[in-house]
Amino acid sequence: MAALNTLVSYDGSSGSDSDSEHGTVEDEEEKTQHLRPPPKGPGGSRALLCVDAAPEVAVKEDVETGVHLDPSLKEVTYNPTYDTMFAPQFGPVNPFTTQQMSAPRNMLSGFAEPTHINDFMFEQQRRTFSTYGYALDPSIDIQQTDNKYIGSVEDAEKNQGLTVFESGQKKTEKRRKLKGSDASSIDGFLGPWAKYIDEKDVAKPSEEQQKELDEITAKRQKKGKHEEEKPADEKTILHVKEMYDYQGRSYLHIPQDVGVNLRSTEPPDKCYLPKKQIFVWSGHTKGVSAVRLFPLSGHLLLSSSMDCKIKIWEMYEERRCLRTFIGHNKAVRDICFNNAGTQFLSAAYDRYLKLWDTETGQCISRFTNRKVPYCVKFNPDEDKQSLFVAGMSDKKIVQWDIRSGEIVQEYDRHLGAVNTITFVDENRRFVSTSDDKSLRVWEWDIPVDFKYIAEPSMHSMPAVTLSPNGKWLACQSMDNQILIFGAQNRFRLNKKKIFKGHMVAGYACQVDFSPDMSYVVSGDADGKLNIWDWKTTKLYSRIKAHDKVCISAVWHPHETSKVITCGWDGLIKLWD
Repeated sequence: MAALNTLVSYDGSSGSDSDSEHGTVEDEEEKTQHLRPPPKGPGGSRALLCVDAAPEVAVKEDVETGVHLDPSLKEVTYNPTYDTMFAPQFGPVNPFTTQQMSAPRNMLSGFAEPTHINDFMFEQQRRTFSTYGYALDPSIDIQQTDNKYIGSVEDAEKNQGLTVFESGQKKTEKRRKLKGSDASSIDGFLGPWAKYIDEKDVAKPSEEQQKELDEITAKRQKKGKHEEEKPADEKTILHVKEMYDYQGRSYLHIPQDVGVNLRSTEPPDKCYLPKKQIFVWSGHTKGVSAVRLFPLSGHLLLSSSMDCKIKIWEMYEERRCLRTFIGHNKAVRDICFNNAGTQFLSAAYDRYLKLWDTETGQCISRFTNRKVPYCVKFNPDEDKQSLFVAGMSDKKIVQWDIRSGEIVQEYDRHLGAVNTITFVDENRRFVSTSDDKSLRVWEWDIPVDFKYIAEPSMHSMPAVTLSPNGKWLACQSMDNQILIFGAQNRFRLNKKKIFKGHMVAGYACQVDFSPDMSYVVSGDADGKLNIWDWKTTKLYSRIKAHDKVCISAVWHPHETSKVITCGWDGLIKLWD
């Protein structure tokens, strides 16, 4: 009754005026909603208070945990927590994700978790099924003896459950060997070489079969011998009426009435650019591979060709073809005079190097090591004129002695066919280039290179020429550049002197210098003669010289502006 009196005597209007002392209006309403007096009933009596016992319905915002970010938001005005940023967009967190599945996706169709079968066993059974048509039932333990199979059970029983990785029937017994382990028995000791008990002896052929085999092997041996080509018969053709003049001089005699002192050792004071073609030597039926001027004087011109012939021409007066040297079966690759010019070497694709007498045309001797010689050079020293070196297709540089006809040294360090050999440093050393894109420097007669130059950016250099002053090596690089290396001591690349502007990729176009070192000349793949200035590396002149590749360009050592070119069109041209 006391509580009811309290309810009845409470008046809702008698509250405090100050909301700030007791909280907000809403708080007051919450506090007093159960304490308000019941409304008056009929007759003025107060009724009892009705209490609503139904629970409040939860609002959506109350259920969601944390604050959610809209994934399309570009800016956030506060620092959200990690859980807020990475909360799921819709629905609860997936309770079935595992550590392996922490990545968003591990295969195209969704997620895949490893099973209790390891990868090897699974792959073994999969391949067995695709090969033999059966595999172990994965629901059965593999270790069980009563294996159950899926697929063709008959095949499985026939193969005794053989898997694809097993090479034969499962053998329980080890193969036994014949006994003979007693080392004291000299004849009966077999040791580890004993045969297996079930091993069959190799059947020997019958007499008839043996005869057939002997005939076949004899034929093969004959074929092999036939393929080894014999050296071609050497002969020579003289194209002039008289071998000697009225004074008994041959064409090797240096003329003195040509307007130039050919016996001089001094180069011309000033050289000039050649402008026009003044003569053509024609006589080769195929492309000309190389031209060489007679040593010192340059009054004769030696040329080698792909028609297997070598010819010698006059440089002055009538400019006739004097003699043809025939003695190779295949294209001649390189030629080289000795110091006096009385002899020269030729290297050809028939694997032979031949030494010729320039005057009589006689073949003095021949050399071969069954490999193709790519380049050949006499040692320029006067006391070593009986020695020469040749760069071979089997990566070696081979040194022969003419007197004995035998190989006396091999320089075997290159990793590719040797293309050029150039003597430097007063002939104490020589430089070789190769298809292995390197440049190596060797001491004479020491078969270990003391200098090796190879950069990742370097290309192979199939043509190299020493400058007249002996200080520089001009190397025709396969990236359409002529690179200049120092020829003394360090052999460093001169980066300031790089000659460009021509296209030679794939061709060993020979480079040359003018005698006064003011110009550099080279042919190119388009048949053009290119002339650069040595000091500025500027391309001064381009002359259309040949219809096909211009493979070589040689500046005459005693002339101010005469250049000889040869090409794959079979012509040799003189420019002035």
